[in-house]
Amino acid sequence: MENNRNFFITIALSVLILTLWQVFYMNPRVEQQREAARIEEQRQAEQKKTAEALAATSRVKIDTPSLEGSINLTGARLDDLKLKHYTETVDKNSPEIELLNPSALPNGYFAEIGFVGNDKTGAVPGADTVWTVDGNATLTPSTPVTLTYSNDKGLTFKRTVSVDNDYMFTVSDTVQNSGAAAVSLFNYGRVTRFDKPAVASTYVLHEGLIGYTGTEGLQEHKYASIEKDKQAQPGKSTDGWLGITDKYWAVTLVPTEKQPFQPRYAYFEDGRHRYQSDFLTDAINVDAGQSATVETEVFAGAKEVAKINAYAEDRHIKRFDLLIDWGWFHFITKPMFWLIDTLYKFFGNFGLAILATTVIVKAIFFPLANKSYASMANMKKVQPKMLEIREKYADDKMKQQQAMMELYKTEKINPLAGCWPVALQIPVFFSLYKVLYITIEMRHAPFFGWIQDLAAPDPTSIFNLFGLIPITLPHMLMIGVWPLLMGVTMFLQMRMNPTPPDPTQAAIFTWMPIIFTFMMAGFPAGLVIYWAWNNLLSILQQGVIMKRQGAKIELWDNLAALFRKKPSPAE
Repeated sequence: MENNRNFFITIALSVLILTLWQVFYMNPRVEQQREAARIEEQRQAEQKKTAEALAATSRVKIDTPSLEGSINLTGARLDDLKLKHYTETVDKNSPEIELLNPSALPNGYFAEIGFVGNDKTGAVPGADTVWTVDGNATLTPSTPVTLTYSNDKGLTFKRTVSVDNDYMFTVSDTVQNSGAAAVSLFNYGRVTRFDKPAVASTYVLHEGLIGYTGTEGLQEHKYASIEKDKQAQPGKSTDGWLGITDKYWAVTLVPTEKQPFQPRYAYFEDGRHRYQSDFLTDAINVDAGQSATVETEVFAGAKEVAKINAYAEDRHIKRFDLLIDWGWFHFITKPMFWLIDTLYKFFGNFGLAILATTVIVKAIFFPLANKSYASMANMKKVQPKMLEIREKYADDKMKQQQAMMELYKTEKINPLAGCWPVALQIPVFFSLYKVLYITIEMRHAPFFGWIQDLAAPDPTSIFNLFGLIPITLPHMLMIGVWPLLMGVTMFLQMRMNPTPPDPTQAAIFTWMPIIFTFMMAGFPAGLVIYWAWNNLLSILQQGVIMKRQGAKIELWDNLAALFRKKPSPAE
């Protein structure tokens, strides 16, 4: 009988193990494979549509160290552009970032320069104009491309398109009037987009229509706001830029400084819904037998800090640095990025640069933190006196407060001193978060081990045994190794202080590290690494100062109390 029972138990356990294996390992693995196949099939279908759209028009090839794509000869549109140095995922074999696409596609996105004429000018280059290539048919940094178009009114348009090694195109249009009378026409430029980013933007970053023109300066219109307002038209300008920006990429126009222009930001619902930043210059007069030239620069690429700053300075583009959303606290965020970027050039790893930045920030604020921790240590030494005061004036809160203030004065203690180390972390924490979130330099920047992208959350989770069980977890359960380390260091730091006597404060004292662990799990890994490292340095710093002040370090007693058996009511 005993043998039969053991046999059935063995069978039951075997079935249970096989079921668990199927449910928690094989089924998720099969589902992941199906999803991967679906995504690949969808990507191939999109590539086929793109190839068909590109093949439907005559084009000029673009090939630079940073870009590849083509110019559509219909409208001379810049509507096919990929970024060579950036891929969709951390996998180096993943597809390159597609910045611009033909308007025939659902995700159509292009930049176009043209003219507006009248009866005297005849047909002028616009969206439907088919240009002719004159000579070289491949645009590279060393070989500009020349396009021509002539109409029946004696106007010849010669367009020279050049590009640098990075992301700036220069479009130079010369209008030659061979007719018998003077003509007047207008130059326009537009950045048009038919879709919007799949991932919604956050409050810390602007995505949408943007520009800096005239006396009104920076203009920012999110997709939702321009859908509501339909159109925004600031005053005329003679300098500046405008376009559409994403988190890491942007397409902007820099109109000629020779002609005043009217900027506009708009959302159109006629035909296809689309978002557009555009400009229209004042009239350009071309006398008979004469010519006129206008020039527009087009930025289309990654918002790399050094290159954006270089364009602003070298090409005298007014406040082009605002294309990167440094935020209201730019006076903290910009230096923070400069420090991390400088250290990265030394260490060769942004994760190490963040760790070094934490040490430097700690060193800068060391005197103030030292004073704060010293005051906290003194408060620990006078805690018996504080308890006496509370007991003595338990029924008179006013006298209790007065006695406490007198004690603080006598012992030269600042009761708010302990808040300073935390308060100092807030602007540093936010600026680092901003830098990690907005700067492309941090995108796909690896640390060590499983952290391949410091700008993304830790991809591991304790709830799937850190990847051993191939299941997709809800966002709130993605509690990785680094968030756990952050929570542990926060817990240890808090346990260095006495447990508050008030039950509510004690509960907060206990639960705060757990709450922060869940909160921080969804933040960029680089930020969590900073917080965990900062906590560890704070523990060491506080321990040294408390020892020097002769104050008792409560850490070990508090840890022992957690595991100490609590007496039962009967005891």
